[in-house]
Amino acid sequence: MSTASAYLTVGDLGVDVVYKDIKNLHISVYPPVGRVRVAAPTRTDEDTIRLAIVQRMPWIKRQREQLQNADRQTERQMVSGETHYVWGQRYLLDVSRTSGNHRVEAKGSTLWVMAPMGADAESRRATLDRWYRRELKAAIPALLEKWQPIIGVTADKIVVRRMKTKWGTCIAQARTIWLNPELAKKNPRCLEYIVVHELTHLLERGHGERFVGLMDQFLPDWRARRDELNDAPLAEEDWP
Repeated sequence: MSTASAYLTVGDLGVDVVYKDIKNLHISVYPPVGRVRVAAPTRTDEDTIRLAIVQRMPWIKRQREQLQNADRQTERQMVSGETHYVWGQRYLLDVSRTSGNHRVEAKGSTLWVMAPMGADAESRRATLDRWYRRELKAAIPALLEKWQPIIGVTADKIVVRRMKTKWGTCIAQARTIWLNPELAKKNPRCLEYIVVHELTHLLERGHGERFVGLMDQFLPDWRARRDELNDAPLAEEDWP
């Protein structure tokens, strides 16, 4: 079966399009952030695809809302034995150790979250969230040093900020990039993809042909990395 792909923006919604030797057009919404994918017959024109998306937009929005609500309901209780992810690796949480200072350590297959005696779940969660942010911030400079010269742009400011529906975003006029601290739970390849994606927006704001062409030039396997990010196992505390 032959396939080809494209990327469309309908309103403020980014849509992956895959052309296949099929008879009917199919629209799917994938976790964790509600990625929209259209499988379309090979000779389907863009206007037909856009119309189908617009017609199904209420359904698409409901699916995205359900995913986000479901993810919020999976907030962890921060007790020993829970599964958490760090840079794509699965760890078992252990909160049995106490410490005068709030500390986190990933060792072997265990994620130790240490806090003073009597600390509650919310305090441990805050400790872990701060650690994820530090992990992400520590990984960013090397990626900027590598990719800014390649892409030929410079971001004036990088902000680590929790977002419910986006891994990253670019505020081109301020030359500022926001990155979701949840990326510290995913494979480092995924963070690199997001950094390249957002830096490329400093050259091209939209997701049209020029943007796709630039991404193909800078990071030829970006689609595989994007799919790896969106298909990665959901950490139980994702999107609280």
